[in-house]
Amino acid sequence: MLIGQKVVLREKHIGDAGNDYAWRRDSDLSRLDAVSPLDMSYREYVGYYADELKYMSRRRRRFAIDTLAEGKHIGNCMYYDIDEDMRQAELGIMIGDREYWGRGCGADAVATLARHIFNDTNVDRIYLKTLEWNVRAQRCFRKCGFIACGRTTKQGNDFFVMELHRGWMKSTEADTATAPHSADSGASLPHAT
Repeated sequence: MLIGQKVVLREKHIGDAGNDYAWRRDSDLSRLDAVSPLDMSYREYVGYYADELKYMSRRRRRFAIDTLAEGKHIGNCMYYDIDEDMRQAELGIMIGDREYWGRGCGADAVATLARHIFNDTNVDRIYLKTLEWNVRAQRCFRKCGFIACGRTTKQGNDFFVMELHRGWMKSTEADTATAPHSADSGASLPHAT
């Protein structure tokens, strides 16, 4: 379990299938991810989901995003296409519960996942792709320290490529060390700035 300021990242389990199925069938959420909404039955999806949980891949790691206060499942994040030779991985995130949009939960999840990747793996570079028109996502990723490093087109969609390097950890640690805080503020964790 990875604990952030507002969210907890935990291993996925079969109980997450209901939310994940609803989110993947949602046309607005699918549009934000540049994919088509899921069109299989729930029964088929649960079978597929169970297999995915049972046979974990070395090239990807998935997490559920729960709120820290209530323990409510609000989304998912992952890092994938892990390239041990290039020491890089791609990051993905989705806050499926719209009630938690604009509350900083996405930024906290991204920062928490980035800290985990840089602390617990040999990955030196995390990158992601975000749709050029998705300003909200870009703002979130910039808040976490990601910088634009290119553009790409996939299936007719234009994306910004953004990246974060291991040196980010040093800058967030320095920010945390100089920031005033109270004993119970969770200041031992670097803040996403």
